[in-house]
Amino acid sequence: MKQWYVLRVQAGREDTIRDALWKRIQTHDLESLLSTLMVPSEKVTEIKSGKKRTYKRKTYPGYIMAEVEVDAGNRIPDEVWFLIRDTPGVGDFLGANNRPTPMSAEDVDRMLFHEADAAIQEPQVKIDFNPGDQVKVKEGPFENFNGVVDEVMPAKGMVKVIVTIFGRPTPLELEYWQVETI
Repeated sequence: MKQWYVLRVQAGREDTIRDALWKRIQTHDLESLLSTLMVPSEKVTEIKSGKKRTYKRKTYPGYIMAEVEVDAGNRIPDEVWFLIRDTPGVGDFLGANNRPTPMSAEDVDRMLFHEADAAIQEPQVKIDFNPGDQVKVKEGPFENFNGVVDEVMPAKGMVKVIVTIFGRPTPLELEYWQVETI
């Protein structure tokens, strides 16, 4: 029977540690005991200075998910335990009292379905504004006007900002890179 476990690793090095751990598993012929190593991530689209770029962002920075074959006592075999713990960059398993705790079935389903959905979905635009934020228009005909974010529309990459023109509140729909927080 296989269980999913969470490994703590050095943040920012998840992919290289996963690759190094997988090479060690193959070298020791333990693929049957440890079949899957995952670094959950999602695609994010960002527009900066008018340029659109898409990149992968780690959903859980500093963690790797591992599917491990457990013995009859629901314990990780010692050879897998020591191989993982002795890999440079790996801290330890998540759990209490020095015992790894397997992930619940609900958490595994949520993690795997999130990963599968992210692979087929169009990447979402990352917008760091929330309704009520004070912003300043930094580009366009209303440059240097101050306003308040009224609505965020990530699907369009737009924000609706309320600015005061001639003493009257006026809504503007702007691309999110045209405004900055104050």
